[in-house]
Amino acid sequence: MTPEQYVQDKAARSGSSFYYAFLFLPPPRRAAITAFYAFCREVDDVVDEVTDPGVAATKLAWWRKEVASSFSGHPNHPVTKALMPHCASYQIEARHLLGVIDGCQLDLDQSRYLDFAGLAHYCDLVAGIVGEVASNIFGHSAEGTTAYAHKLGLAMQLTNIIRDVGDDARRGRIYLPVSELKQFDVKAQEVLNRGYSERFTALMKFQAERAHRCYDEAFALLSDADRRSQKPGVMMANIYRTLLREIEADGFQVLHQRTSLTPLRKLWIAMRTNWRGH
Repeated sequence: MTPEQYVQDKAARSGSSFYYAFLFLPPPRRAAITAFYAFCREVDDVVDEVTDPGVAATKLAWWRKEVASSFSGHPNHPVTKALMPHCASYQIEARHLLGVIDGCQLDLDQSRYLDFAGLAHYCDLVAGIVGEVASNIFGHSAEGTTAYAHKLGLAMQLTNIIRDVGDDARRGRIYLPVSELKQFDVKAQEVLNRGYSERFTALMKFQAERAHRCYDEAFALLSDADRRSQKPGVMMANIYRTLLREIEADGFQVLHQRTSLTPLRKLWIAMRTNWRGH
């Protein structure tokens, strides 16, 4: 299997909304974003699939060395072998890859965030940087597009957090800020025990409203000059925002189930965005 086949398989098997947006890119940009996304999946899988924190930390340390080796001209892993030929063309730097690793390291080091500022920092590492790299690959000319990409990454990561409250609780993690749990009088143990209440619903409505604001703020930052090139990001945003609205319509039943959209529906949203341009 070639490195290119490896990253294509990794991206396709993920079932992610990102994959559907990739389909509309020209081949060189599609190859670059597929390789970068595969890197993100590899690093994220270390945290999600390795049960021993010590082993996971060792694997992340290996990836840091691999990034250094790759940017010195000696990639070893199929993902970095597939990614490195695109880095110069699309301004992908070592700091971007290391930032994603740092975000995953936070998942090993802490399972709570005291306030939204701390959570936002985490989101910027695992999603804002991803948005920045993606916007570079898609192509942009306006200064504000990088800020748009980071804000959109925040909106999408907040959507992930809302969707995955139950799944994360099963891993002993609560990403909802401690200060906001207190604000709505929701005990951490209630979340870990997956117990619903009016207080929990109010807390989740608060989270959803903030995510919607972030989507709106992101699109306000996107220059008209870059709307066409950034269309794949808009596709992803529309898929994620549709998911958020599904969760809202279902009354935030996120503790016992993981709401998702069918592959056909994701493809339809991507195609509709491509036709309409927004």
